[in-house]
Amino acid sequence: MRHIVPVALAAILSAGSAQAQVLTPERVFADPDLNGPKALGVALSPDGKRVTYRKAKVEDQKVTDLWAVDVKGGEPYRLVDARALSPEGKTLSEAEVARRERMRIAQTGVVEYHWDEQGRFILVPVDGDLFLAEAAGGQVRRLTQTGGDEVDGKVSPKGTYVSFVREQNLYVMPLAGGAERALTTDGKDTVAWATAEFIAQEEMDRDTGYWWSPDETKIALTRVDESGVDVVPRLDIGASGATSVAQRYPRAGRPNAVVEVYVHDLASGEKVKVDLGADTDIYVARVNWSKDGKTLYVQRQTRDQQRLDLLAVDPATGAARVILTETSPHWVELTDDFKPLKDGSFLWSSEKSGFRHLYLHAADGRLIRQVTKGEWPMDALEGVDEAKGLALFSASIDTPLERRLYSISYKSPAAPKALTPAGGWWTVDVADKGGAFTGTYSDPATPPRTALYDATGKRVRWIEENRLDASHPYAPYVASHRAPTFGTIKAADGQDLYYGLTTPPNFDPSKKYPVVVLVYGGPTSQTVARKWYEPRERLFLDAGYVVFRLDNRGSVNRSVAFKTALDRKLGTVEVADQVAGANFLKTLPYVDPARIGVVGWSYGGYMSLMLLTEPNSGFTAGISGAPPTDWSLYDTHYTERFMGTPQGNVAGYKASEVGPRLKNLSGDLLLVHGMSDDNVIFENATRVMAQMQAAAQPFETMLYPGERHSVVRSPSKGLHVWKTYLDFLGRKLKPGT
Repeated sequence: MRHIVPVALAAILSAGSAQAQVLTPERVFADPDLNGPKALGVALSPDGKRVTYRKAKVEDQKVTDLWAVDVKGGEPYRLVDARALSPEGKTLSEAEVARRERMRIAQTGVVEYHWDEQGRFILVPVDGDLFLAEAAGGQVRRLTQTGGDEVDGKVSPKGTYVSFVREQNLYVMPLAGGAERALTTDGKDTVAWATAEFIAQEEMDRDTGYWWSPDETKIALTRVDESGVDVVPRLDIGASGATSVAQRYPRAGRPNAVVEVYVHDLASGEKVKVDLGADTDIYVARVNWSKDGKTLYVQRQTRDQQRLDLLAVDPATGAARVILTETSPHWVELTDDFKPLKDGSFLWSSEKSGFRHLYLHAADGRLIRQVTKGEWPMDALEGVDEAKGLALFSASIDTPLERRLYSISYKSPAAPKALTPAGGWWTVDVADKGGAFTGTYSDPATPPRTALYDATGKRVRWIEENRLDASHPYAPYVASHRAPTFGTIKAADGQDLYYGLTTPPNFDPSKKYPVVVLVYGGPTSQTVARKWYEPRERLFLDAGYVVFRLDNRGSVNRSVAFKTALDRKLGTVEVADQVAGANFLKTLPYVDPARIGVVGWSYGGYMSLMLLTEPNSGFTAGISGAPPTDWSLYDTHYTERFMGTPQGNVAGYKASEVGPRLKNLSGDLLLVHGMSDDNVIFENATRVMAQMQAAAQPFETMLYPGERHSVVRSPSKGLHVWKTYLDFLGRKLKPGT
């Protein structure tokens, strides 16, 4: 076992020895936000003159406004006040509510915005209506006011039009004045134009269904037909009753929506269908235009997700040819790393070396060179500076616990150059030209702080410094702040598993403490990192628990071998790794091995159930939030990526199902679920309830009427969830005894 020296907790306040206040659940979910002011959705304007971002109201963190700050200096200023544009309590359409759920948007007000490419104005959707803000003067004018919701609004590349989707059809509106125009009219019932279908939004990280050509003469758009998708009746159970929703839900092994791509010519009004091949049971993963607008690129993924083709399409005829193919015996990851360049070549990422790396290809798909290499994975291509021939990418080169921004030449062999310092976790947004970027940094002692940096990584100015000083909302609790210790244990196959362990305030190593294991465990996630953790997790620490998290095999930011270890066998290696983590905890002299609990949501909820039913796992109690309990009930793209179909992997699905394991339940269970969940549908929970009741097995339940999958994103419901957690674990693990 190898230990990693933890980051030293900085002297956050000069009066560090001051008596800290007790952090209560009520304060965690109250205003102002304990994390301090955060810059959300940060973007550098196309003309490079100002930075815009979303920021929560001090008095109500659920509502976000649009703010701006000039690059050359001056104080930040509010550009759009959400409350001035939309009244409180507006009822959104079911389609918009579902769209926000897919995008994990919990706030109201300005939840997204879009610059025009000249940097003159910003399109701001607010609660289903569209507004246009002038960047220079700050004037805001309403563009739409209808009974329906205008969603996925965009400004065309040259700023001539605003486009949006309303009631399953695509519209454009001239910004100089004039009436809106419907580009499609037959979108209704099971047919939707220019819309990302459920699977694309929830699992493929594609939130749009249309794309402007650079010269504004054409729009590529999808046509989605859900008529073949199973109708899964869902009771939307609220506080005042229940509504039956006939939800089109593509369960594993069952039909998907049929997605086609067309190119609409604005001048003629004609549409050309893109030739995606004879097989319609595919995924339209990504769509991009070439720099000159003469080629449309479509990424086509097979249903089994083991092949991804890059198609070059003639937008005038719809004719397509395959110029690049990625294959894998496991699955091919979807990314946003495809970047067409001015000379027709393009950047592309691949995992064919065993790690995700960047490659340069010629216009015909021929490989020119590998750009990045090494036994570490690139996280994302963040931007390109074509004038200098540089690619800017994020990666965890030195350790999976930290992420930094790097630049590298894609024109000639070179080593990566770090643009941000080590020590924590960076997220960035790179300008379209020049290499400047906005960066947000945090570590276990530093809440997120955002600044503008030039192409060399030098800080130009703060955007949201969020200094943890005496005026910070978290200041009263700093004196007892605890930072995690990081280390590794070995998996059964010898690979390193990273963990983070945090001890409670006034920790006494001679005493025995209960432990709360915070688990996710599923593919596509990483939970152990040197970053700022949400203050709500302190509630466990202050209650007297040791808090532990471990990234098992299957999690990201590691090798292909590490993340594919659970291929076709969910509920096996990741469970074994978490049990290894629990066994490690039992070796620590200050851990009470009879008082180890586990808490997880979504896949983490599934893991809680699997761990409580795993023989000799040693978990005393567990909380399972919104768990998938039978993978045949979950959606196609996610489930089939890791498990194949129920028809083709009968043994794998049977072994991963929670129900048959419930007879082995070794600890106390609290089952939590939203009663209107349209992602992990409520049937996943009711099956467990019915089986437990039939076997006369005691358990506890907390259900949330009207809530979907993201119950904890609501401050009021989040407070109740966490008080329920603390009550349950307090009774079962008895901290302080």
